[in-house]
Formats: sequence, structure tokens, C-alpha cells
Amino acid sequence: MSAEVAVLGAGMHPWGKWGRSFVEYGRTAARAALADAGLDWTDVGSVVGADTVRSGYPGYVAGATFARALGWQGARVTSVYAACASGAQAIGAARAQILAGLADVVLVVGADAAPKGFFAPAGGDRPDDPDWLRFRVLGATNPAYFALYARRRMAVHGDTLEDFAQVKVKNAAAGRLNPLARYRKAVTADEVAASAVVADPLRLLDICATSDGGAALVLTSMDFARSRGVADPVRIRAVSTVTPTYPRTVLDLPDIATDSTTAVEPAAGSFRSSIARAAYEEAGLGPEDLSLAEVYDLSTALELEWYEDIGLCAEGEGAKLLREGATALGGRIPVNTSGGLASFGEAVPAQAIAQVCELTWQLRGTAGERQVAGARAGITANQGLFGHGSAVVAVR
Repeated sequence: MSAEVAVLGAGMHPWGKWGRSFVEYGRTAARAALADAGLDWTDVGSVVGADTVRSGYPGYVAGATFARALGWQGARVTSVYAACASGAQAIGAARAQILAGLADVVLVVGADAAPKGFFAPAGGDRPDDPDWLRFRVLGATNPAYFALYARRRMAVHGDTLEDFAQVKVKNAAAGRLNPLARYRKAVTADEVAASAVVADPLRLLDICATSDGGAALVLTSMDFARSRGVADPVRIRAVSTVTPTYPRTVLDLPDIATDSTTAVEPAAGSFRSSIARAAYEEAGLGPEDLSLAEVYDLSTALELEWYEDIGLCAEGEGAKLLREGATALGGRIPVNTSGGLASFGEAVPAQAIAQVCELTWQLRGTAGERQVAGARAGITANQGLFGHGSAVVAVR
């Protein structure tokens, strides 16, 4: 049995701060994906929803919430939560259902209505919850640990504030061309440097915002796609949702301690590199086969680390790859052609799905001014708190 599934439809609700329910964003994205696929809602056999913990009970049962919003029609539902990896887990669940023969057409939806300012843990006192502890014990908001990653890169690899700023410049240039992005304005390195310090060394323009938004995919079996006359669809060839390997030697919040290495040798490679490695192994591809990548740029510094983690360059050479222009539009291996989180902000359950939407449009050759010429394969890379890996390989 082929492990591939077809992407027949991709749709999104524009990112921004709209002040409406996540259900509206998800329904809009779902309808756009169904229209893109040329299918009716009644053709869908299963709905997989990526959950949002900020929207009460409807957010915790997102699969059923979106099915109800579209109109009950008997489809099976699944709801998944894996923090920022929720979208990838939703895609993985949908693919498994298709390959198992449980459904020919599965709708994957993620949407969020994010708070202003920093994300915070769910309410209540939970001293056994590491996410709650890192706020209460360390005062470590998300930008605080983004800054720790940045300082580590500066100390270990010699990255500079100018390198970080150029990531924002690059992604803003791509986001300016994306009608779905929240921020559609070119940015200069001087503007990054002049923006307020949030968590030293990171400035406001180094850090992604929190946003509202939604994204959806219509996934089908290959036989169903062919029955609808789509002989050469974009195909998902791998979904990686791996967990870390003991011991973890680099502190990775919200955990506030590393595993002991006194009795066990450190694992080979980092957790993030293992996410991409598993995806490549499943897909039968390597980084040398990629046309583009969408990675999780919570901060400008973190994007540089992803270059290394997905194998675009050796450890410590991310900034060099950026300086060469390789990851910009028109470069050898463009990264974040959508504009990335720098241009969208975080709508947590939707963002891994949105990354695959971008791959879909690029591999179809319909990305407009952002188009990567001759795109044939791409990878997404993401990470959710508490050890949730997230990577998807799509090909055409």
C-alpha cells in the first residue's frame, strides 16, 4: 500500500487580529479548501480538528466543533492537541485514516483566536505542570526563552544581531507578497535594530506576534484523486511527530532542567534534527532533494537553527547560509516563502497546517510572485511544547 495521500484542497482564513471566534476562522478556511478541491462538504468522510485550549469546550473538541459549524452530515470526527505541533498531528491522523481505508476524503482544520501579548498557560494553580512552573518559578515568557536560544547561538556560533535582523528582512519581503499574511510591509535591518528590546538580545521585530487565523486541507486517497481526474496531485509522503531521545543535554523550556548524562551517553543530534531526520527517512528523500522549506520562526534566531536542524547546512553555519542569500526568494533553497510567522504571527493549531498550504501552492506552481521555480519537494518543520515533533514532506 502506498504511504502517500493526495492534497486536493488547501485554504486559509487571513491572519490578523479580527476579534471573532476561532470557529469562524476554521469554517472559512474549510470552505476555501473544499472549493479548492472541487468537493462538497457532503463528500467528506472524516474531520480532524487541531484543538485550541484558549476557547473553552468547543476548542477542546475542535473536530466536532468544525463539523457542527459546517453542518452535521455524519462524518467521523477526531480532535488532537499537541501545542504548536497540533496541525501536524492532525495531518498525521488524517493520513492514517485514509491509508487504513476508514475514509477516502478527510478535512483537516486548525484555527485560533489568540490573546494579546504573551501566550500564558491555562488558568489555575498546577505545580506539577512544567508550563505553569516556567511562568511562576522562572518568569520565563516565550520571548524569554527565544532570547536564551539567541544568546546561545551568539556564544557558540558567533551569530550577530545583524544576522538575526536579516532573517526578518528576508521573511518580510516574502510576506509582502502574500495576501493571507498579517504583516505585508518590507522591513529594513535598521528598523529591526530600532525596535524595542523585548528580551535581550531580541527586538520586537525579531519575535513573532500572536494572531487569529485558520488553515485547512482536504486530503484524499490516491485512488479518489485519480477518480476525480487529478492524475498528478501534490502528495504528502511523510509526517514526522517524533519525541525526544533520552538524555536531553540542552535545556528546552518549558522543561526547567536537563536529563542526567552521568550514566548515559548523550543522544546523537538534537531533538529538532531528529524530527526532520525521521521525515526524510520515511519519505526516501534528503535535504539535497528539497526545493523549499517552511520552518518555525518564533524568533529570527530560531530560524537560523532550523536551517541546521533540517540539514540545509552544517551546525553553526545557518547565518552563513543566510548571508549567501540561499534561503531568500530566488535563492538556492528558499525558506519561509509564505513570509513565515514573522509575517503571520502564531495561530497555534493552524500554523503547521498553514505551512503545508504554502507547500501545496508552491508545488502546484500557483504561488504567484512568491513562486519557487520548478518546485518539486518541500518540508515543513515545527515543534510543540512537551516534546512534540512536527514535520511534513510534500512532493509533486
